[in-house]
Amino acid sequence: MTTLVNLMIPKDKLIVALDVDTTDRALALVDELRDSVGMFKVGMQLFTAAGPDLVRRIVSQGAHVFLDLKYHDIPNTVALAAVEATRLGVSLFNIHTSGGAEMMKWTANAVAETAARENLMAPKVLGVTLLTSIDQGTLDEIGITGQPSEIVGRLANLAQESGLDGVVASAQEIELIRRAVTQNDFLIVTPGIRASTDDVQDQRRTMTAAEAIRAGADYIVVGRPIIKAADPSAAAQRFVSEIQTAQARASQA
Repeated sequence: MTTLVNLMIPKDKLIVALDVDTTDRALALVDELRDSVGMFKVGMQLFTAAGPDLVRRIVSQGAHVFLDLKYHDIPNTVALAAVEATRLGVSLFNIHTSGGAEMMKWTANAVAETAARENLMAPKVLGVTLLTSIDQGTLDEIGITGQPSEIVGRLANLAQESGLDGVVASAQEIELIRRAVTQNDFLIVTPGIRASTDDVQDQRRTMTAAEAIRAGADYIVVGRPIIKAADPSAAAQRFVSEIQTAQARASQA
């Protein structure tokens, strides 16, 4: 299944996770990588350390931001947070699908209404299915029955029915989601991506960049293999090259 995002140039499909703890380090990475990648992810660590002003500064430089705070609360609280994320000018942000349909619907509606009323760009709202650190053992431990793939498919369908624009999901569930969700432009953002030579570290359900793109990911998120590299720009370019090669092979298949 092909979406408009699938047709983007390779670098625009790469999101770099700014998993650092200072504004200065984050902005230095943005300055170094902004011409090499499509978007930057601001997650819990950096947002807690630097706050929304950092997001505004990145956006003001013309860069795109994926705000990765995984909102999960009562519907009204998450909807109000979504309003502020819209006002920040982020391109993507996420909420937990396990918050239920009502929470997701309120959030989607709040984003659309705020963007229309205040003449703002409406960010894409993504649902988090299962974190990439969760495997069958973790599900058993917390008392959730079913295979990870079954749970992901069910939550992805719920996200679509609730009006979300896509999901964050492990690369191993991409093909399942593409089969289960009928919406052609439903986005899949895949974290836990590594290069073929990288250790898996704490990401248990992971793939390489090429594998994820071939499976149908719209965006891939890469953190440590780029930001901890001796040359982050060169590391980012290696991932872009993997994406480009995967796209070329897919188009020939």
